[in-house]
Amino acid sequence: MALHITHMGRTRGRPFPGQAEYEQTLHDLSEASVQRNFDPYVDIDWDSPELAVTPDDPRWILDSRFDPIGRTQWYRSQPRSKQIEMGMWRQANVAKVGLQFESVLIRGIMQYTAVQPNNSPEFRYATHEAKEECQHTLMFQEFVNRIGMDVPGGPLWFRRLSPIIPLAATTFPMIFYMGVLGGEEPIDHVQKQFLRSGIEQHPTMTAVMQIHVAEEARHISFAHQLLEHRVPTRGVFPRFLLSLALPLVMRSLLTAIAVPPREFRTRFEIPRSEWKQMYWRSPESQAVKREVFGDVRLLAEKTKLMNPVSRLLWRALGIDGRVSRFRSEPAYSAG
Repeated sequence: MALHITHMGRTRGRPFPGQAEYEQTLHDLSEASVQRNFDPYVDIDWDSPELAVTPDDPRWILDSRFDPIGRTQWYRSQPRSKQIEMGMWRQANVAKVGLQFESVLIRGIMQYTAVQPNNSPEFRYATHEAKEECQHTLMFQEFVNRIGMDVPGGPLWFRRLSPIIPLAATTFPMIFYMGVLGGEEPIDHVQKQFLRSGIEQHPTMTAVMQIHVAEEARHISFAHQLLEHRVPTRGVFPRFLLSLALPLVMRSLLTAIAVPPREFRTRFEIPRSEWKQMYWRSPESQAVKREVFGDVRLLAEKTKLMNPVSRLLWRALGIDGRVSRFRSEPAYSAG
């Protein structure tokens, strides 16, 4: 079989450990994308009465088990109508942030595929992924439109840097794919929690989450596999720099994805002291911050990106914690 050498690996004609397994995984992921994919305008009946969005629906109230806002006494003490409005705004904004992140991802992926050589298995799978992410942006925007809240999405710094971030896909591809995990892992983690819990939520949210989780499993697997096989091909010093970049990327994107923008706090007059407890001073929110990156810490251990210095950085950023025993291991809580 011909040796496939990609821009990412820079193996200079030499095979890298696990190359055959890696390329077979990409082939399997590509075939799965062909055999099992979704179209939000085919697979979601947006106009069905069951999915109608109404402003007095209590299913929009933020759940106290999983949402940092919903678990506060301040939120639970608000009038029911305000709780519902805050929940609708919050969920619409989460979808808008997801759309903006995936827009960055699509642009970066297409730049990455543009430099792949002929016969590259990465070209094929990454292009499948970009196609699926386009469907997700359609789905998220339709969800936002149906809720009817004019939400901004991510923080201002993320929106301003959006045109620049995709350039990293070819200049710093491993950091770019770290960013892929930094954006996808928190959303995927929370959505899986909701779906596993059986919490009653609006059926439109459930439909969107089910499609997103099903396809994101492949996307996250690709990023993990790519980093797991490519990082070891780098020299000692580049790997050390990557070990520091990984927690920094995770922490910055967690804030961009998970924390609502200033407009939310202003609109609903959330006291500053309450906001600080939500993000990230309360023991519960600190636990969530650690919990979402168990799989990434597993990746760091596998690729030797977890060293004494980087371990200190994970702890200083408040995202250290238990390493997953296997990818997508469910979170276990003492309660």
